[in-house]
Amino acid sequence: MSADDVTAAFAGEPALVPYVVAGDPSPEATEAYVEALVEGGADVIELGLPFSEPIADGPTIQEAIRRALDAGMTPAKYLDLVRDLDVDVPIVCMTYYNLLLQYGDGNEVESFVRDAAEAGVSGLIIPDLPVEESGELEAACEKHDVALVFIVAPTTTAERVERILERASGFVYVQARMGTTGARTDVSEDTYASLERLPDGELPYAVGFGVSEREHARAIVEGGADGVVAGSVFVDRIAEAERVADAADALREKAAELKAGIRDADRDGTPKPETTK
Repeated sequence: MSADDVTAAFAGEPALVPYVVAGDPSPEATEAYVEALVEGGADVIELGLPFSEPIADGPTIQEAIRRALDAGMTPAKYLDLVRDLDVDVPIVCMTYYNLLLQYGDGNEVESFVRDAAEAGVSGLIIPDLPVEESGELEAACEKHDVALVFIVAPTTTAERVERILERASGFVYVQARMGTTGARTDVSEDTYASLERLPDGELPYAVGFGVSEREHARAIVEGGADGVVAGSVFVDRIAEAERVADAADALREKAAELKAGIRDADRDGTPKPETTK
């Protein structure tokens, strides 16, 4: 699949984008989890490539990354895992720039993007790479038809939003609140403020950080989002399950719940629910 396939996944109705960490607790388990998420209604899979210093992630995902690294997950094994996946939705790799810089022998960044594309990765999310320093990666992604997804935070200035939209492809990840990832019990009012200040454009906007309930998904879509990203709520279920089959069932059920929330949404003006700061 290509960068255009990532964007196309948001067509028709808002997309569900679940996140799990590759190799937590094993590559074989991850394959089962990705399949379960797609069966539950996922339109895009955000598959984390674990890195030892995940500065954008909260405790839940940090622990999943630690488990995956302890089990031996590497960039090479990650790409092998992606090759083995048998799903018909785009796979977007979320990782950190140091792994790209350390990959291969010479021309590391393009080597990673090339190998990722050949393995079946359709997009990249690199949260620690500023848009101003993304030229090399953007060129590699364009050359190998891989989407480059940027994150827009509540504090991102209008000028930087403009620069991000000039370089982004696939979709734009809208951070729902300040801080790191992690499931929450409410939808922050920052979500609506962030969406309202983003210009209409060719790329869809997907909101993440804190999504865990059906009502969250509904409220986010009614706020104007084109998609919903959820991670910690799925990673929690993996950590809690005693068997891979139990975790897969839980992921399928939660994905179906969030997808139902997306479909519940009235995109024609239903009042937003009460929110918190």
